[in-house]
Amino acid sequence: MDVFGEALKDQFRKPPAETLWVHNSYDEPEEMPVDIYFRDEAEMPDLELKAMELCKGKVLDVGAGVGSHALVLQNRGFDVTGMDISAPAVEIMKERGLRQAIEGNILTYKDQKYDTLLFMMNGIGLTGSISGLKSFLKQVKNLLNPGGQLIFDSSDLSYLYQEIPFPSHGYFGEVSFRYEYKGLKGNWFKWVYVDQSTLIEIAKASGWEPEIIFEDGQDQYLARLSIKG
Repeated sequence: MDVFGEALKDQFRKPPAETLWVHNSYDEPEEMPVDIYFRDEAEMPDLELKAMELCKGKVLDVGAGVGSHALVLQNRGFDVTGMDISAPAVEIMKERGLRQAIEGNILTYKDQKYDTLLFMMNGIGLTGSISGLKSFLKQVKNLLNPGGQLIFDSSDLSYLYQEIPFPSHGYFGEVSFRYEYKGLKGNWFKWVYVDQSTLIEIAKASGWEPEIIFEDGQDQYLARLSIKG
């Protein structure tokens, strides 16, 4: 059951959607406002606007949701494709006017090459763990043209452990989530948030040139990784 996709469909066809709950492995469940995925350019934070300014060439918006960022790029004249693992999300992208939208998983995708891979709203977290991120940064170069780049935001979750000890096993930014909508619960899935110093270390070891482009002052930052040489 695509619980997330059901919430998106309701928000698109008969808004407002009911409450989408996000259960996590570190705290109480949180409400996720579904309308946040349908923002227009004027409603986007500076971090996301800056990310889109950095895009170049042929762009793949990974985890594009209902295509809000991809539509902005399309309106700016980019050759942009929105990708999401959720079939309802892809259908909504198309209905909203995105010309190129595909259902797929970036971890197994091999069909085309791009100049920019864009991951918004902590989308790089889909790699699931630090080891998953390391593997992804080595493999994803095959999806990029010469001079290609990854653009994404992430967060430093160390603030969660100001009053409790860090996990005894694994990296502190490795968490798990599940969605709940209208009483239906999806499967748990792994996600990773990586702090800046760890990202830079991993990126350099994997042959990337990492840059921290922007910080929002609330533990979230925007990074660009370029292929060395």
